[in-house]
Amino acid sequence: MLTFASTWCFLLLPLPWLVRLILPPKQQHQVSVLVPFGDRLQQVLGGTSSANTRPQSGSRRVLAIAIWVAVLTAVARPQWLEPPITKEIPTRDLLLLVDLSGSMSQEDFQNDAGKEVSRLDAVKEVLDGFLAKRKGDRVGLVVFGDAAYLQAPFTTDLQLSQELLGECEVGMAGPRTALGDAIGLGVNLFDENAERAKTIIALTDGNDTKSKVPPVEAARVAAQRDIKIYTVAIGDPTTVGEAKLDEQSLKDVASEAGGKYFFAADREHLAGIYNELDKIETKIIETISHRPRTDIYYWPLLVALLLSMFAKAIATWRGRRHTTPVEQDQRIHVNPITGEMEVVA
Repeated sequence: MLTFASTWCFLLLPLPWLVRLILPPKQQHQVSVLVPFGDRLQQVLGGTSSANTRPQSGSRRVLAIAIWVAVLTAVARPQWLEPPITKEIPTRDLLLLVDLSGSMSQEDFQNDAGKEVSRLDAVKEVLDGFLAKRKGDRVGLVVFGDAAYLQAPFTTDLQLSQELLGECEVGMAGPRTALGDAIGLGVNLFDENAERAKTIIALTDGNDTKSKVPPVEAARVAAQRDIKIYTVAIGDPTTVGEAKLDEQSLKDVASEAGGKYFFAADREHLAGIYNELDKIETKIIETISHRPRTDIYYWPLLVALLLSMFAKAIATWRGRRHTTPVEQDQRIHVNPITGEMEVVA
């Protein structure tokens, strides 16, 4: 699409005509000799009569107008608008805390094909679909076992987050559970002054056995920074020992941070939880649009230059056409018998 940065410049279009009306025309004073036989003399020399020597000014006037319009168009800065470029601005930071402790290897979940898979594989499968719907969010990933580790920083590249999640394996962070430390690490990852909504989703199947900071205390710190925490419990509530499921602690964490507690007994319940999270954490996508502009003022400027050169070429050609070269050794005399003027070499 063609547009002009300074459209007002076209108001100067009648300027040459106004100048011509206001300013007096240039007076030309030429010295000439008037002789009664001037026309005869010019015919003898091979020229045309003085009445035909005045060049026609119509074409020159048209060229002058075209040159002025082209120059004025260049001054108005013509620009070509490129197709709009739309960029989506993230409106929420979403951090996933994934438990990689040894109990996540128990195969008590079923996938879509009905095959028994481990808890971690079920989490990966459902999280993969969950991440695919996170358009407009910045997603980060923290894994934890004996300690918490940043697996993926906040990014809008959801495919990268999915790939890094797929590389997670049970036990790679240690056999025990440090949920409190994972929450603490997650809190520090958020930008303190960011206007985006801040959400943590923690997925774990065991009680905290390794953290230096209790999960509830870490949740209070998160609440002070306007970070919501949703806890998802994975596993069998009847399990005892270090692998037991501490539901009360997870409920307290969610309550302190303004979130909600969920229990996933199987894969269907886990998928249902993510659907519920979609309803709770509604997505608001803010977009900005920008149309690049490319200056093309040089094209009308080039046209003006070519027209000016063409006008000069026409003026030079017309001047040569109306001028007959006279050889230096030619002389004019009057024939005494006929009385006619003749050119003698």
